[in-house]
Amino acid sequence: MRILFLGDIVGRPGRHAVTERLPGLRERWRLDCVVINGENAAGGFGITESICDEILQAGADAVTLGNHSFDQREALVFIARQPRLIRPANYPPGTPGRGATVIETARGARVLVVNVMGRIYLDPLDDPFTAADRELDACPLGAAADAVIVDMHAEATSEKQAMAHFLDGRASLVVGTHTHAPTGDHRILPHGTAYLSDAGMCGDYDSILGMQKDEPVRRFLQKTPGSRLEAATGEGTLCGIAVETDDATGLARRVWAVRLGPHLEETWPREWD
Repeated sequence: MRILFLGDIVGRPGRHAVTERLPGLRERWRLDCVVINGENAAGGFGITESICDEILQAGADAVTLGNHSFDQREALVFIARQPRLIRPANYPPGTPGRGATVIETARGARVLVVNVMGRIYLDPLDDPFTAADRELDACPLGAAADAVIVDMHAEATSEKQAMAHFLDGRASLVVGTHTHAPTGDHRILPHGTAYLSDAGMCGDYDSILGMQKDEPVRRFLQKTPGSRLEAATGEGTLCGIAVETDDATGLARRVWAVRLGPHLEETWPREWD
């Protein structure tokens, strides 16, 4: 199976990069499953129903979220009727939406997508390890699922690595999101799970984490109230990870970083071209 996971969409440049490039990539690389983190898609803060629909229509099979899940209040309502939009599974009971979903690929394979959020330097939600364990127990790789993708939305690299080793051999891919800066540590762990500490973002990299530069710089220089952060407006880059799994086991066989855009060296799974 060929899987593509793309990092946090930040504002209009990230949305345009996805809608312009993803349909062609699905066809060119013969992708079976595409998952994208969309928690910053609406101007850098949350997601709206129309934006979620736009991402899905561009070729995403599922959209994950994070600490900005409900920045747009309408998400509290429409997330309940959109099964392919998932928020972290370790939100407290009673939170609208779901923390996992199973999608069926065009070839009939079943892919479990799970979203959890770390607790270091983020809101102290329920235990993400217990939540991930619960979701994977309910739909285990090789039995109920042909592939398992876990989006670990977290600040601390140590917490992301711990989740990956905790799930090694039970997930096809554990990928970190949230920090918007792509890491270079993509690899396959000893028991067959592909891993990347952070997928980066889909957005304008001539920015500070996808935001226009002036206000973030000012905040470091002056500890006073200022302007609202605004998403950068330059050309967007697609950034994420591509994984090829073994159809027999659902575990990773090969893994590549994916970076397609104007401000980063372009990398991709050349074997798929």
